[in-house]
Amino acid sequence: MRTDSSPGTLPAREHLPAGDAGTPVLDVVIPVYNEEKDLQPCVLRLHDHLKRTFPYAFRITIADNASTDTTPLVATRLEQEIPEVSNFRLEQKGRGRALRTVWSASEAPILAYMDVDLSTDLNALLPLVAPLISGHSDLAIGSRLARSSRVVRGPKREFISRAYNLILRGSLQARFSDAQCGFKAIRRDVAQVLLPLVEDTGWFFDTEMLVIAERAGLRIHEVPVDWVDDPDSTVHIVKTATEDLKGVWRVGKALATGSLPLDRITRPFGDDPRDREIQDVPKGLARQLVGFCVVGGLSTLFYLVLYSVFRQFGGSQVANALALLVSAVANTAANRRLTFGVRGSGGAVRHQAQGLVVFGIGLALTSGSLAALNAATSDPAHSTELAVLIAANLAATVLRFLLFRAWVFPDRRDTPASTVVASHNPSSPTYSTDRQPQYQPVGAPQQYQAYAPQPPLPQRPAAHPNVQYPSHQTTQFRAGEVADRSWEDATMHLQPVRPTDNDPRDSR
Repeated sequence: MRTDSSPGTLPAREHLPAGDAGTPVLDVVIPVYNEEKDLQPCVLRLHDHLKRTFPYAFRITIADNASTDTTPLVATRLEQEIPEVSNFRLEQKGRGRALRTVWSASEAPILAYMDVDLSTDLNALLPLVAPLISGHSDLAIGSRLARSSRVVRGPKREFISRAYNLILRGSLQARFSDAQCGFKAIRRDVAQVLLPLVEDTGWFFDTEMLVIAERAGLRIHEVPVDWVDDPDSTVHIVKTATEDLKGVWRVGKALATGSLPLDRITRPFGDDPRDREIQDVPKGLARQLVGFCVVGGLSTLFYLVLYSVFRQFGGSQVANALALLVSAVANTAANRRLTFGVRGSGGAVRHQAQGLVVFGIGLALTSGSLAALNAATSDPAHSTELAVLIAANLAATVLRFLLFRAWVFPDRRDTPASTVVASHNPSSPTYSTDRQPQYQPVGAPQQYQAYAPQPPLPQRPAAHPNVQYPSHQTTQFRAGEVADRSWEDATMHLQPVRPTDNDPRDSR
């Protein structure tokens, strides 16, 4: 699948417009498991902070992960007493599972979560979600490792946190600084297409989501935070670290094999000069030239080594032909994956066959050069042979790039449009392009079985009347719409849901 020309399902980011009060702009999820002691102080403190500082309508959702103490009773009481608080119960443990379920069902355009201990200072909440509201970024994370962050925690946790992030940088080439700070936010349209690709249901959920988003080119905004360690944290460090390392291996393997359809969640640049149609400048040409030159340079070194080895056992023509054949197969495979972004095994045999035709042309150029050299002198020096071959290969390289771009790996912009939807199976993730409903959390109540629309951004009202949810139809984007810019006037809507069927504050 071509990643440089395949359209994504996300439109260009736009500032969420302010509108009538009603649907919350921000939904803050607090995942909890047996937190009967800390839940009420956390919710009251967060609610008070949002009432004083957040200028739009909001909601606080308690995601109970199968608690066995009195946490469900505390959550139910808070839901009944505070209009902006909602309670959702899951019968299975897992922070990642709770976040995916609640975020998938929420109708708020901005989704966030924070840990119940409120280790992160709440003054960072508005800076966290502001770039998502403005359309500047797709995800936002709090970072305890930023230069200006102020963190109070023991040396053991400090070492584990920094070591884990070094592992992510070394193994997955992650560029974000803090993967596990429990203080993150995401735009809902991004969550729609990103969450079905995230397999983990536990503590590695955050890291996997961030790595996939970063590899897909989504913009991640980092906010320095003030953070105080909770000495009573119930997180099992050894078990969590082991599961995280398993997740790193799984995600790294998926990225290496190209099994993750990252091109389905790419987002166009929007009003960016790189996204405009410019005559006589093919899209992606500069990047392809750089990639081709790098692959070509490495292939040339590989070819020269092979030629020198084969020359010890045969004549120059035989050594040249064998070295070119082996290096041509490696060159085609490398250019297919790295330069032209073709993933998967589809068409690989055809590409190699076409690459061999290009190899034949290169062989004719280099063999002709050697023949001309042998005609000029009967016993040329080995260094002279190498110099002639380098010059001939440079000419063949230019021709090879033109043939690769125009014939072997053409930029097919006229492919038929098809709906692109990613489906999720936690046990065995698969991805399809059929017309089917988006991800629905297994076992969720009926009111959570559909996505909700993204309404205009409302201002928080002075009073808190009952929320009225209008009905909207879901809009699907088709492959090819990004290329012809037909998505510019489109908005992705989802059907709203009610927090609960038996909400005592709901007059319906």
